[in-house]
Amino acid sequence: MLQIENHGPLVVATNYWESEYERAGKLFGSCNAGAIRLLLPRAMRSVLNDLRRSEYVILSRGPWPEAGRAEAVEILWEDHSDDPQAWRLSAESFDTLPAEPRAGREWIISVWDLKKGKPHKAIERRCYWRRVALLPCLKPWKR
Repeated sequence: MLQIENHGPLVVATNYWESEYERAGKLFGSCNAGAIRLLLPRAMRSVLNDLRRSEYVILSRGPWPEAGRAEAVEILWEDHSDDPQAWRLSAESFDTLPAEPRAGREWIISVWDLKKGKPHKAIERRCYWRRVALLPCLKPWKR
């Protein structure tokens, strides 16, 4: 079982990087204090440079029938290119799926890797949440 120790939106400690989940190369998402924190497996560290080019993130939540999932999340790293990073994660990839924030609030999303044996916040962006009829979505954010 994955354990995460929080200090507000920060990940203070976790056993994720010693888990089968990480060894299998799977991302894991955790929500706390208005933040979505994505724990990044060591095998995916090379993606960080691409993610740093993003201006913000669009989180789309809805059904993902082609993967047999009634509820899932798409995380699109909007860098205004023709091929932004986009990840689709099932409900099992989260401790709690990100719900719609209260009116007037938005989520913050961060990516955490392992640095010197401790969780390290590698990237943080504002995150817009939307409910969609179907995943994949990949649509731009309507301002």
